[in-house]
Amino acid sequence: MAGQVVAFPARNPEQVGFERAELQRILDLYGRMVAAGEWRDYAMDFDRHAATFAAFRRTAEKPQARVEKRPALRSKQGMWTLFGEHGQVLKRGHDLANVLAPMERRLMKAVD
Repeated sequence: MAGQVVAFPARNPEQVGFERAELQRILDLYGRMVAAGEWRDYAMDFDRHAATFAAFRRTAEKPQARVEKRPALRSKQGMWTLFGEHGQVLKRGHDLANVLAPMERRLMKAVD
């Protein structure tokens, strides 16, 4: 195998994922929440219906926040959904920045 080039596996077209700018925005918020001491771990899940980013206060508990991208809902209430710690829908919409706004406000309170 030394010196042999192996092709990177192609992305499954049926799998939903985050675009680079979307992931950048989510990870920017995650980094600021880590710096504020609110979050310590994250997980991502990708399947054919949705891409999910979950942020945890501690590793062994339920996520404190979960951002989900569901392209099938793009023409309805919007493909972005922010879920709270107990699974409640905090915000839905077509724009990721607006959906992340409640977490941004929480970050402002954590810094004060």
